[in-house]
Amino acid sequence: MDRRGFSDENKLSLLIWLRMVRLYQRSNQLSNEHLQHFGVTAAQFDMLAQVLIHQPVSQIELAEHLTISRGGVSHMLTRLEKENLIVRNQQWKVKYISLTEKGKKLMEKVMPIQSDFQASLFDILDDEEKKRMHEMMIKIHRHSLQMEVPNASQEES
Repeated sequence: MDRRGFSDENKLSLLIWLRMVRLYQRSNQLSNEHLQHFGVTAAQFDMLAQVLIHQPVSQIELAEHLTISRGGVSHMLTRLEKENLIVRNQQWKVKYISLTEKGKKLMEKVMPIQSDFQASLFDILDDEEKKRMHEMMIKIHRHSLQMEVPNASQEES
């Protein structure tokens, strides 16, 4: 094992993982810069897009589609509600979220622009490379869904 924690067996896989993390971080940074012109962050855009796709959507279901905590979802929904982009309707014990007219108009404007911007990250790849990369990402994701986190005490033995 070298000083970075890489072994010969895991080095390439760890380098791929690190590159994916850096790409994700850079993509979010670029998206935040791009979306600030529209008054939303990348996380808010993602939430608005999920509401648009699934509305009316319960707050719990919405949290399952996002990469933020349930508390983060609640906090962000409060902000988007104050900005009149979403509305929450309580039906018994469940809160359902939908876009307001203002939210719909924003997403009609921003969705195609942001989609083109995100897609442009992959302009360096030809169609065959994009297809192969997509297939590999699906394969890795499916594998990750079958994985379980090892018990730390078992790893120390």
